Amino acid sequence: MTAKTPIIIKNARIVTETNCYDRAWLRVENGKISAISPGDSPELPEANIIDATGATLLPGFIDIHAHGGDGFDVMDGDVNSLAGMARFFARGGVTSFLATTWTDSGARIHQALKAIATAQDMRSGGARLLGAHLEGPYLNAEKCGAQHSAYIRRADLTEALPWLDLNVIRLLSLAPEFSENHWLIKEAVSRGVTVSVAHSNGSFDQIKSARDLGLSHATHAFNAMSPLHHREPGVVGAVLSLDDINCELICDLEHVHPAAIDILWRCKGPDRLILITDSVKIAGMPDGRYQFSHQEVEKKDGSVRICADGTLAGTTLTMNAALRNLMSATNLPVEALWRTASLNAARAINVDDRKGSIALGKDADLVLLDDNLNVLITIVEGRTAYSRDAAD
Repeated sequence: MTAKTPIIIKNARIVTETNCYDRAWLRVENGKISAISPGDSPELPEANIIDATGATLLPGFIDIHAHGGDGFDVMDGDVNSLAGMARFFARGGVTSFLATTWTDSGARIHQALKAIATAQDMRSGGARLLGAHLEGPYLNAEKCGAQHSAYIRRADLTEALPWLDLNVIRLLSLAPEFSENHWLIKEAVSRGVTVSVAHSNGSFDQIKSARDLGLSHATHAFNAMSPLHHREPGVVGAVLSLDDINCELICDLEHVHPAAIDILWRCKGPDRLILITDSVKIAGMPDGRYQFSHQEVEKKDGSVRICADGTLAGTTLTMNAALRNLMSATNLPVEALWRTASLNAARAINVDDRKGSIALGKDADLVLLDDNLNVLITIVEGRTAYSRDAAD
């Protein structure tokens, strides 16, 4: 199915920004959504017809924090690796993503960013690559998690400016408690790049000051950040209480307890919570031991941990599973939560004019899901990127 062939999806439960239609149809033309209406679909002989038979149609998921999958890693610095992970992500309903770097040498990060700059203009047959999420190297080694602590450093003009000049970074994660990183917050924001607190041991006041410099985002809330204490609220207290900070969430029910997930939802609400996978290259691969980045990790029962000390090292999570888990933790239906998997991310990286929701004129980025949120079909800009029937 090509983007030029009209598509009609009929008999679907369709969730838009303003309505949830129990039975409706949608038309796609030239890769855009051209019609949405409840009831019976019109006849259009030249169109490809998809009968949803009551399945739920949501905007395609947008994953702004993903390191890899299916054996591919962003730090491969290779266009073919990015294409491979794009096809893998589509199987989980992802229609757009940011390729997320690891803390590493300047040369390796630069190579990864150059590959992303090339690949974002190419069609992979999978999810659309929207750019880069630079996670590190300007972090706090005290909260390094699975990041390579030997490469953690302060922001340097001669290193970071050429990265920004590639015009591929959409999201930049750093530890804002260090004054040496403040210039980068201001510079990135001036270029339209969203800046996030990450791997930080900062105080409440330091995060609030960074917010005043332009920081507006929190990377994997609760994880790798100073915790909430009643006399020093820390990073967690800051991102929970400051209304203008978006919070990412790894919703695998392992990185964050379900009760904490519910608290985060209650604090941030439907417009400020963003589901991510933080997936690594062994997502989608068999259980076993693997070498990636600078360490050996073990994948077992869906979890990825560093063999040496048991530290969690990313995930094998998919976006549809993350949304399913959020429904479980909050006891809310998909129509109350769908924004966390698409529109909120689109707004955070300023692509919501064309992506993130089912609306007339927007890109036809769509995911059809069964009652258990298993992915039936993923459509990227009017092209079928994944079909469970074809995969079977």
